[in-house]
Amino acid sequence: MASQLQTSCRASWWTIGVCILAAALLPGLQAQTVLVNDTVSGFIGTDVVLHCSFTNPLPNVKITQVTWQKATNGSKQNVAIYNPAMGVSILSPYKERVTFRNPSFKDGTIQLSRLELEDEGVYICEFATFPTGNRESQLNLTVLAKPTNRMEGTKRPLIAKSGRTEKILVATCTSSNGKPPSTVTWDTKLKGEAEFQEIRNSNGTITVISRYRLVPSREAHRQQLMCVVNYQLDRFTDSMTLNVQYEPEVTIEGFDGNWFLNRKDVKLICKSDANPPAHTYEWKLPNGTLPGSVEIQNNTIYFKGPVSYNVAGTYICEASNAIGTRSGLVEVNVTDKPLPQGAPGGIIGIVGGVIAAALIIGVAVTVIIVYRRQQKNRTETDNDLIDLPPSHKPAPPPKRKQEMKSHLTAEDIQVVHLDNMKHEEEIQKLPLQPPYYDMAATEPSPYTDKLNFGKCHSEISNASDYLTRCYSHEDRYLEKIPHVYTPLSDLPQDLYPHHSDISFCCPPPGSRAPYICPKEQYV
Repeated sequence: MASQLQTSCRASWWTIGVCILAAALLPGLQAQTVLVNDTVSGFIGTDVVLHCSFTNPLPNVKITQVTWQKATNGSKQNVAIYNPAMGVSILSPYKERVTFRNPSFKDGTIQLSRLELEDEGVYICEFATFPTGNRESQLNLTVLAKPTNRMEGTKRPLIAKSGRTEKILVATCTSSNGKPPSTVTWDTKLKGEAEFQEIRNSNGTITVISRYRLVPSREAHRQQLMCVVNYQLDRFTDSMTLNVQYEPEVTIEGFDGNWFLNRKDVKLICKSDANPPAHTYEWKLPNGTLPGSVEIQNNTIYFKGPVSYNVAGTYICEASNAIGTRSGLVEVNVTDKPLPQGAPGGIIGIVGGVIAAALIIGVAVTVIIVYRRQQKNRTETDNDLIDLPPSHKPAPPPKRKQEMKSHLTAEDIQVVHLDNMKHEEEIQKLPLQPPYYDMAATEPSPYTDKLNFGKCHSEISNASDYLTRCYSHEDRYLEKIPHVYTPLSDLPQDLYPHHSDISFCCPPPGSRAPYICPKEQYV
């Protein structure tokens, strides 16, 4: 509209004044609005309220009439009219069911009572104003219809017959005249199938029909079948219990496998599972007549007197009802002597107990053997580690106290005296040998046994070779430490007497034993 005004304003100068006036009134025209509900819904027979109001910020605009209309096949049908001067007018077919709630220039709300399916459609609320013209808005009215639900079981008897595969109708669940349509399901443990059908009625409602079919069987007897209908937030359920007729299922009781000669008070009972219950029982033998010592009472056959070999045989019981006849049989054996009471069960129990005990003992023995073997391997590994010489250099000797360094004693000096043939200046000065501390050995071994100390090897012609061997042997196990004591050259040389025989207390040159010597060695 604004673009049209701008276009018309360009047409001629004489319309400038009109354009200015229209532009001034344009915001007011756009602000005039009719407010209604977008959608309204209600069930058949209930009341609904159709809200409608008018916003008019311009004081010079007057409302002349409020009209409600229904859109029908492209045309508008008047429903209710409110005129400030003429009053209220309700048109047919709404005359008895439509009223204005509070008619005024700004409120055109009406109430529609006793909803009918024909009331569904589009409704228009229109305000006639002067001088701006008509303003309107529309809403959609939806009419809902609650369905009528019911479940019916088939009146045809359900008969189970062997070899039958045809599925027959068991029950029907119907949800009639619903809008929108209902959802129908079945809740059961039966192994059947359901079929569904929807019927659209002339008034716009929908009827949903579901039929449940199955093959009748003895297992289906007394099973529950439930119909479930869901509509909007409502839930409807109805159920029935199936009554399936079937032939007798025959079993014979009374023979415990321990009928022996001269046993008394024995009998056979013929039991049947049938619907309807069996009304006739007949006992017979396949290859002859019943023994004369028997007495038949309905479904039970009594054996009078002591048991004999004549009692043995195959006994057949036939049970009959309205559906058919079925039979069952039992093989009766007679032994000379009674079996031990509970023999089969006792033997099985004993065998089972023996097997279980053997399994438990076997598992326990296996665990003990594995544990001891692991302990033995661990002990042998530890002994091997103890017997082997250390592959590392020994720890340094502990530090001496300060007061012990101030005075030297004879025990702190290691001296080797040569024979008289050599000069005293050739005395070899040996570095002090700290004692070897074996941190790993806890038990006596060939290398640490104190009984081996002092054993002397054969004489060596050259003492320097011995010293060289000792030094080379020592270097493999001891770290070289600096001299911290007074050299031997500064001490008196005649403290010890000279001896002619030479013997050296030292391990053989090729030995891998730790280098351990006493603090003093005399030659």
